[in-house]
Amino acid sequence: MQLYAHPFSSYCQKVLIALYENAIPFEFRMLSPDHPDHAAEHAQLWPLQRMPVLVDGPRTVFESSIIIEYLDQHHRGAVRWLPEAPDDALAVRLLDRFFDQYVMTPMQRIVLDHLRPAGQRDAYGVAEARKLLESAYAWLDAKLAGREWAAGTAFTLADCAAAPSLFYADWVHPVPAACPHVRAYRSRLLARPSFARAIDEARPYRSLFPPGAPDRD
Repeated sequence: MQLYAHPFSSYCQKVLIALYENAIPFEFRMLSPDHPDHAAEHAQLWPLQRMPVLVDGPRTVFESSIIIEYLDQHHRGAVRWLPEAPDDALAVRLLDRFFDQYVMTPMQRIVLDHLRPAGQRDAYGVAEARKLLESAYAWLDAKLAGREWAAGTAFTLADCAAAPSLFYADWVHPVPAACPHVRAYRSRLLARPSFARAIDEARPYRSLFPPGAPDRD
């Protein structure tokens, strides 16, 4: 298999966690200006040119959540990404959507605002993104009470989504002390070997973080 990705991308890290957890072999095809051949292949595979993209023989799979579900079906390992029980699987998918939509998306809105010319900054949009993160942190803190991982005792698709989203969100809008369960959960995610590996592989690219990466984590 080939994974077209960049190690500093949050959605790429989400998939890397799943690959590393089950020790699934793959070839990393770096998407960067230094690898124009990979970029050309990626554009042929997915004209929208979003990452990551997984190629498994004749099959091309887009979108991080779908890639992880694909791995669960076709390259199953010891760690299962969705529970067998349909209602439990729905709960995991809901949390996956929660982290992508209500943590990752507002975080990215804040980050992307730093790339705008000074006269075109969106102060209102950034303020709304911060409000959404505050609400998301508070909701999640109550949800995590008594849980080791997002959906309970098992490490699932939801945790693959949570790890990079909380990692970067805390950089731009720190999780407040009033949300101790979220802060502790983020620490557990950072200590998980699969995510710790992804973090270390992305470390050389921290200078690319538009608001400036903090000197921690």
